[in-house]
This record gives sequence, structure tokens and C-alpha cells, in this order.
Amino acid sequence: MVLYGTLVNVALIIAGSLIGRIFKNIPDRMKQTVMYGIALAVMAIGIQMTFESTQLLIVIISIVLGSVIGEWVNVDHMMEQAGKWLESKMPVQKDGPGISQGFVTATMIFVIGSMSIIGAIDSGLRNDHSVLMMKGIIDGFTAIILSSTLGIGVLFAAVPVFLYQGIITLFSTQISRVVPDDLLQLFISEMTATGGLMIFAIGLNLIGLTKIRVANFIPAIGVVAVIVTVMRLLGL
Repeated sequence: MVLYGTLVNVALIIAGSLIGRIFKNIPDRMKQTVMYGIALAVMAIGIQMTFESTQLLIVIISIVLGSVIGEWVNVDHMMEQAGKWLESKMPVQKDGPGISQGFVTATMIFVIGSMSIIGAIDSGLRNDHSVLMMKGIIDGFTAIILSSTLGIGVLFAAVPVFLYQGIITLFSTQISRVVPDDLLQLFISEMTATGGLMIFAIGLNLIGLTKIRVANFIPAIGVVAVIVTVMRLLGL
């Protein structure tokens, strides 16, 4: 089944989120310390992803233009509204975090990264689900930690993961025919680096140092695709 890898990834996110809720009643002091630990780990992952870039100028331009587009469209508000809509459909503990924070944070962490694209393409072209299954294991453990502190909203991040990876998988044959391998590799490396900055910003938000509207950077991924395509056409 072509979507097997994505389905396993989604199932592990859901399982991890449910397991994480077992630890929801840990003391506030311990929960705060765990949250700081998560934030530091997320920031480290973001920095590591940023080093994937071979042309940092692409990352800078993409982040700047992407943030302008994101603020204009207000992607962050739309994602927050989606989280609040989910919140209105189910009971939420008043003393706990709302669904929107966990949903937005987990979605950004689970979707952004090279494993999502590479794994989805491997599933579609070669019926090789190993990358997505490995990603699923990582996402599952991450979901345990996130849901224990950010709440059940983390579970709903499984929906955008399924849609994002599923669409890439289903259209992987067309992507491989249209996009040359070297162009795809350049896009993946620069997209990963650009996403790394977003992940780093999430870490800053989790630790409480900033309140960056990280979701408004999402259009930067599309800007990366445009820039690398133009560079290819111009022979740069």
C-alpha cells in the first residue's frame, strides 16, 4: 500500500500523544523543567537543520519574503483558529493548555524537515517506507513528551502530517518526472535549513523568551521552491 509509511507515522503520533496524556498530572515544577528541556532540544534540532544549507542567502531571502507573505495572509491566526475550533468541539481542562498551542507547535515540528519529503517520495516511487517509519518512531516519542506538557492538541497534528506526506506520496511519480534530482536535492537542503530557523523559533517560544508567530514563516517554504527554480532556469 503506497500510503503505508504515512499511516504508520500518523498512528505513532496518535499513540504517542495518548501515552503522553498519562503523565499530564506531573507536578507543575517538574512540568516546567521538562518544558525547558523540550525547548532546548527543539532549539538544538533547529540549529542542526539550519546547517543543511549550502547557500545561506536563499534561507535569508526566503525567511524575509515568507514572513511578509505570512503576515499578510496571517497563517498563524488561521492555524490558531483551527485549534480553537477543535477546542470548541471537545472538553478541555481549564487549568491546562489549550488545544491550539499543542496543535500548532506539533504540526510545525512534525511537518517541517527533509524526512517528510524524502520519505514520502520513497514511499511513492519505490514502495520503500523505511524513512517514514523511522520518522514515525521519532515523532511518536516526541509526541509523548509534547502531549504531556502541551496537551491533547498534539494528537491533532496527525491530520496535517497525513495530508502533507500523503499528497507528496501520491504525486511522487509526477514530481520525479518534472523536477531534476539536483534541483530536488537543493530544494530539500534549503527547505530543511529554512525550516530549521522556524523550529529554533518554536524553541524560543516554548522556553518563554519570545512570542514569535512562527506559523507566519510557513510561506518561506514556497519561496525556497521559487528561488531554487529561478536559479536553475538562469543557470546559477
